[in-house]
Amino acid sequence: MRILILFDLPVVTKEARREYTNFRKFLIKDGFDMMQYSVYSRLCRGIDSVNKHMRRVKSHLPPKGAVRAMVVTEKQFAAMQILVGKKRKIHKDIDPVQLSLF
Repeated sequence: MRILILFDLPVVTKEARREYTNFRKFLIKDGFDMMQYSVYSRLCRGIDSVNKHMRRVKSHLPPKGAVRAMVVTEKQFAAMQILVGKKRKIHKDIDPVQLSLF
């Protein structure tokens, strides 16, 4: 399963930029990879892991802006089409069977 975090945060004031930066750094520290600007994804082993990371994201939400989360299966994520641009390193195919070995 994957968690997708999509956000649109204000960066007009110095304080708003700081909140944006803190949220972005939190996502990276928590294992999320940037897919494109303001879209981050994280691979999770199951629903328990999804719930744990969703609680973490909710506890680090900035006070203003828009943040959305979506959970998709690995099969749904793999079916995503890139219409413009190229595949980035983080989009490499991961065999879900490898996750169950840990």
